[in-house]
Amino acid sequence: MNNYEIIDGKQIASQIKQEIAAEVVKLLDAGQRVPHLVAVIVGEDGASLSYVASKEKQSKEVGFFSSVYRLSEAVSEKELLQTIDFLNSDPEVDGFIVQLPLPKHIDEQKIINAIKPSKDIDGFNPSNVGRMMLGLPTYVPATPLGIKTLLERANVDTKGKHCVVLGRSNIVGTPVSILMSRNEDHANCTVTLCHSKTENIKDICLQADILIVAIGKPAFVTADMVKEGAVVVDVGIHRISDSSEKGYKIVGDVDFEHVKDKCSKITPVPGGVGPMTIASLLFNTFKAYRKDIYKD
Repeated sequence: MNNYEIIDGKQIASQIKQEIAAEVVKLLDAGQRVPHLVAVIVGEDGASLSYVASKEKQSKEVGFFSSVYRLSEAVSEKELLQTIDFLNSDPEVDGFIVQLPLPKHIDEQKIINAIKPSKDIDGFNPSNVGRMMLGLPTYVPATPLGIKTLLERANVDTKGKHCVVLGRSNIVGTPVSILMSRNEDHANCTVTLCHSKTENIKDICLQADILIVAIGKPAFVTADMVKEGAVVVDVGIHRISDSSEKGYKIVGDVDFEHVKDKCSKITPVPGGVGPMTIASLLFNTFKAYRKDIYKD
């Protein structure tokens, strides 16, 4: 196949943000306050700083009020929990995220547990994870929600298809496997979840109608692992040194150049899943503002 289609995450994310911005204009016209999204970042991790800056910029682009709490790498767990308590109780804050990873002296799970479920727009609190498992209304983690939305808006037929997910992280692989198996529109897949201990991983990938790759290894999926006509979603993002002027290139978990011609549809890196993650976070923030999930 040479007639593959690029699933343009940048374009789809832009559409979603335009839809949210239009709703914010209606709020302003009605004299109401706009949604308020807060990000908490600890330390100076370059990737985290870049990601939070992008969240802040895009929040403002859709008309949200956006705040960032920047805390020192040396902040104590107790101080971070106090910040979370403050945000939990502030009625002007609709949703907030604590950017991961955190320094080693802080218990990440304790921090996630402390975030009020109604403001947990990352969808990581065990209460929201449990609601997702049960198919109840909740905040779905941003990247899995972005993947599902990409497939929906790219008109990918998922009903009865075999979806293979590579990677079982709590942030992407496990939740997206649950979403894709759910009995609802743009899901209803038969799902196989593969991981580092999976045997015959190539043979399993070759059975996939939809292959979602979040395994964290550059160019892990090669052409001989992809069925003709499959839909491939690449969640990975890696900076690889090369001889270009920049000195590096961005690649995903899929060997795009060699895999693309076997696909019916494929997401690029960058410009595929990445933009959808922040768009989904904004979508969750708007749900929190409207109290679609929790009425408190």
